Amino acid sequence: MTEDRPIRLKRLRFRCWHRGIKEADVLLGNFADKLMVRLTDDQLDRLEILLEEQDIDLVAWIGSIRTPPAHLDTDVMTILRKLDYLDR
Repeated sequence: MTEDRPIRLKRLRFRCWHRGIKEADVLLGNFADKLMVRLTDDQLDRLEILLEEQDIDLVAWIGSIRTPPAHLDTDVMTILRKLDYLDR
């Protein structure tokens, strides 16, 4: 049985806000609050794949400190990089 969308979004929001380091919580949690509901199911699949990565890597990739591996450099990563995290 597949998970319905509202439950999936709630689960992913929790995963975004409860990482391991505060920087990842802030980046991914704000992304979840601001934009995650607009993602397609395919994009949510790609987000879930990203969430399997280490926080330190995610922070470096989102902050454009390092380039993510090609298989993770997707439209979702582009959205994460472009989000204005200082906008309230």
